[in-house]
Amino acid sequence: MTAPHRASDEALVRRALEVAAAAPRTGDVPIGAVVVDADGRELAAACNAREALGDPTAHAELLALRAAAAARGEWRLEGATLAVTVEPCTMCAGAIGLARVERVVFGAWEPKTGAAGSLWDVLRDRRLNHRPEVVPGVLAPECAALLEEFFAGHRLTR
Repeated sequence: MTAPHRASDEALVRRALEVAAAAPRTGDVPIGAVVVDADGRELAAACNAREALGDPTAHAELLALRAAAAARGEWRLEGATLAVTVEPCTMCAGAIGLARVERVVFGAWEPKTGAAGSLWDVLRDRRLNHRPEVVPGVLAPECAALLEEFFAGHRLTR
C-alpha cells in the first residue's frame, strides 16, 4: 500500500534534487538522496558516484545510508526517512531494509530497475522482516526531467 505524502516530503525531494543537480559532472547519472532523522534533521546527502569512484555500488542511496550511519554512530537508521529522486533499485532497496529506514520517499518511477513498486516491490515484500513506508511520485515531473536532460545530453556525446 502506498502512503500519502506529507508536506515535508516535497522539501526532502527538493533537497535531493539540489544534491543531484550540484553533483560534479563525472558522467554519473544525476540522482540525489538525503537521509533525515525522525526530527527532520539532515544526517547525510549524496549523489551517484559510480563513475567518479569506479564502484558499482556507489549509488546515491547507499552512499547516503553509509554517511547517515556514520553520523549516527549506528547502522540501524530506525525513525529515519530516505528521500531520493528516483525509485531505488533492488540493491538499494535491500540496503534500505537492512538499515531499518522507516520511510522512503522518491520522485520518478524507474520501470527498468525499480524495486519500490514498478518492476519489483522489494521494499514492501511481506516475506521480509522490515518494510518501510513508501511514498512514491513526489515531484515526479521535476525528477524525471533531470534524468531526461542527462540522458539526452549523454546520447549526443556518445
